[in-house]
Order: sequence, then C-alpha cells, then structure tokens
Amino acid sequence: MLSLIGKRIISAIPSVIGVLVVTFVLTRALPGDPAAYFAGPAATPQAIEEIRRSLGLDKSLPEQFVVYISDLARGDLGNSIATGQPVLTEIVTRLPASLELTLLGLLVSVLIAVPLGVLAATRPGSLIDHACRVITTAGVSLPAFFTGLLLVYVLYYRLGWAPAPLGRLDIFYSAPNTVTGFYTIDALIEGNFEVFRAALAQLLLPVTALAIFTLAPLARMTRAAMLEVLNSDFIRTARAAGLPKGKIVYGYAFRNAMLPVVTTLGMVFSFLLGANVLVEKVFSWPGIGTFAIEALIASDYAPIQGFVLTMAMLYVTLNLVIDILYIVIDPRVGFES
Repeated sequence: MLSLIGKRIISAIPSVIGVLVVTFVLTRALPGDPAAYFAGPAATPQAIEEIRRSLGLDKSLPEQFVVYISDLARGDLGNSIATGQPVLTEIVTRLPASLELTLLGLLVSVLIAVPLGVLAATRPGSLIDHACRVITTAGVSLPAFFTGLLLVYVLYYRLGWAPAPLGRLDIFYSAPNTVTGFYTIDALIEGNFEVFRAALAQLLLPVTALAIFTLAPLARMTRAAMLEVLNSDFIRTARAAGLPKGKIVYGYAFRNAMLPVVTTLGMVFSFLLGANVLVEKVFSWPGIGTFAIEALIASDYAPIQGFVLTMAMLYVTLNLVIDILYIVIDPRVGFES
C-alpha cells in the first residue's frame, strides 16, 4: 500500500505544477491593476508606480514566476493586498470553516442518498423508487446557491424557523477555544453545549443546500450500481441457495456496488468545494471561498493563487484517500495497480 501511495503522490506532482503555472498566468490576465486598487482613487501615478515596484509587479512575468516559486518553496504564499495579512495565515484561519461546512454537507448527503439508492434498487417501480427519481431530478436541476437563497427566504424570512444567515455563530455567542477549528467539535470538547447548538443551527441552512445539491448523483449512482449487481449471476446463485435477503443485499450486493459509489463520492466532494464558494457568499460564511471571491474582485493575486493551490492539494489528497478506499473495499485493486 505504501508503494501505491508513493506512486499516486509522484503522479500528482505534474498536475500541481500545471495548476501553479496556469493559475499564475490567469491571475495576471485579470482586468484591473492591483497597485491602483491598493493605492486608492486619489493616488498619483508616481504613488501607484511605487506600490507596483513594492509588490514586484514591475518585473517581467518570468521573473515574477521565479520569485513566486522561490517564495512558495519557503512556505510563503505572499500577503493579501486587501487585508495586509499573510495568505497562509488567512487560509489556515478560514479553511476549517469551509471544511466543516463541506464535510457536514457531504455526510448528510451520504446518510440520505445511499440508503435511498439501495431501497430504490431493491424495490424497483415502488413508491420509494419513484420518490428517488423525483428527488434526484430536483437535486440536479437546482444550483446550490439558488437552493440556499430559497431556504433563506422560506425558513428564515417567511417562517422564522432558522437563524439569520450571518456567519458561523449568532452575535450573542462567542467562538469556542480553537482546537480543530470546527466550531461544533470545539464546543463539544469545551463542554459548551449552548455554543454547540448555536453553531449547529447556523450550519442548518447551508448544509441543507449543499446536501440537496450532492444527494442526486450519489443516490442515482447507488441505485444504478445496486441494480447492476443485483442482476448478476452470483446474486442469482445466492438467492437460489436460499441465503437471507439481508445477507444478499448488504453482504454481497452492496459491497460490490461500493466502488462506483466511492468514485462518485470523490467527484461529489470536488463539486462541493466549487459550490461551497457561492454558498459561503449567500450565507456570509467566513471560509476560503468568500476570501477568494473578495480577492478576485480586488485583483489580489496572492490570495487567488493560494486558494487555487489549496484546492489542488485537497483534490490530490481526496484522490489518494479514494485509492486507499478502493484497496480496503476490494484488495484486488492493489494487486492490479
């Protein structure tokens, strides 16, 4: 397994290098002048030029790229023009907020989609099967940010059942002591159940929006994979041998249907990281998605490059976890590799 992990990491290096090059070039192609934005509307041309020199923007693109790579090798992602803080500090501070939202949305989606897909596959043509099709069609048709706006309008504005979509905690609560960066987990570690309930309440609407968005592909793939396995020869043999239905469905069929479901799970997580950017903006969530949008508006190169690099590292890690899960589910995959 260690050799497989090493091969996957080595194979990911060209992809990361490609991401660095493309991101560097595209950020330089953005409209607007960061030096002029930082200097303000009343700045003189001389002041703007001085700021441009201090930011290193007066150098040629190859020179800027060499400086960027050398800084990156030292763990320096640069400073944000808008906040004046190191980009690495901003990402480390904001990343737990985005991961808490994304992982909880994925967890809720899996807990609903996988059982729904299994039930729909074992009862084709039933009410559950039709409900699965309707839910998956609706999930595919509705963008996550639109679902979020709809949930805010109905559950917060019209009914008043949900708290105001204004960040990770209500203004009347203080954040728990940072251990993991996840407010729900840190509140439990601290034993502050009131803050835990408040943090969970703030997560309700954005997590629901993300779960609805990702539920559709997971449920559809689970249903399709289960139907294919249930119609295979070894399942018919198991039924003819008189094995219990639960043993056949969950002991044999579901395990063999897990590989395509895990693949879809990885794709869904990558979709979530993209959809998370807009959902964070809708709910004023202080994650790296909001940070990236603000940097993009300001043509702030360093945060954009840091955001894309972080996303690339998350994708590489995700693919590595999926490869390991493949081996756990079906050890033959490791030998074939």
